[in-house]
Amino acid sequence: MDLKPRFIDIHVVQPVPYANLNRDDTNSVKTMLYGDALRTRISSQSWKRAIREHFQDALGDSALRTRRIGERVAEVLSDRGWDKALAERAGAHVAAGSSIKWEVAKGKDKQPITNKVLTNALVYLPEDAVEELADIAEAHKDALTTDFTGKGRTKPESALKGKVDKVFRKRNGVINLFGRMLAEVDHAGVDGAVQVAHAFTTHTTEVELDYFAAVDDVTATKGDETGSGHMGTAEFSTGTFYRFATVDLKEFSKNLSDDNDIGLEAARELAGQFLLSFIESLPQAKKNSTAPHSLPHLVHVAVRSDRPLSFAAAFEEPVRSAERGGYVGRSVAAIDAYSKAANTLLGSERVLHAAHASLHFDKLEHLGERRTSFDTLVTASIDAALPEAPQ
Repeated sequence: MDLKPRFIDIHVVQPVPYANLNRDDTNSVKTMLYGDALRTRISSQSWKRAIREHFQDALGDSALRTRRIGERVAEVLSDRGWDKALAERAGAHVAAGSSIKWEVAKGKDKQPITNKVLTNALVYLPEDAVEELADIAEAHKDALTTDFTGKGRTKPESALKGKVDKVFRKRNGVINLFGRMLAEVDHAGVDGAVQVAHAFTTHTTEVELDYFAAVDDVTATKGDETGSGHMGTAEFSTGTFYRFATVDLKEFSKNLSDDNDIGLEAARELAGQFLLSFIESLPQAKKNSTAPHSLPHLVHVAVRSDRPLSFAAAFEEPVRSAERGGYVGRSVAAIDAYSKAANTLLGSERVLHAAHASLHFDKLEHLGERRTSFDTLVTASIDAALPEAPQ
């Protein structure tokens, strides 16, 4: 039976020191109850943004997500020498010239702001597409000179609608991987090829309160008063996290095919960089006060022919600390044991490639060949999932 690669699964075990990488609306540590045990959680949205930013920096190919696309167009037009007021008018008309519903922005006094339009949906498009929107404004400059108030206008943007929508359909590597939800523009939606799970600790955790005070330098120098200039509390936690993501190669191939038939080499680069970005990225919340820049202690990559396989269930029963403390060793051992059991149950022939890289775990029997670095691990996995055509 000829089994073809369909999914690239990546599993990470990563200890994180005292930190709060992802807060809720009350600035509290995010948690979850799993196996009747409280765990620290980092949402997939939070880590996905960190991955996306790392991915874009590495490839130099950015995407912009905003409701304020008109303002970005106005900035480009100003850089091209347009009068600022005229650029703002044109940007507003361009923003209203797509199929996306919009509203006129309001100031602090709740009054409409002339020439400032917000799209009701976030526009998500390649950064260089803003230049194309500015080109459209240049081509229709004479029709875009009226103030945009949202009322009683002649609708010069009606001539732009098809042109702006066409630009909103543009995509790049990050959009082909992560997808795009844009229902109001026909054929602009892109089904994501990447699925990212919420990260959670492999063991029970507790949230810790940190009391802090800020010193008033003048008061401290004069010594005429006691007490601090500011006091407060913040929440933090520590833990060893399990992280999981998968790349749907069929969906990824479809997205690339729809996007002007991007070649195999580009596909290999995009998928490989996603894996590296998943490994190396870290959400940035509270980074200046915690500097939690840890390294994954284990990364396991499997190329599967059948379906994605998360190892989250390996930690449904929370890991207990080792005799001398620490959760990493037993978390890695749980991954190794679960991989053996799950793949035996499903059929090991469905795993077309498996390998791992780790700091110091050299006796892992069920996670494939050990690679010496993350780079070599990713390269070998991409070679298995998207092999180069024979010369």
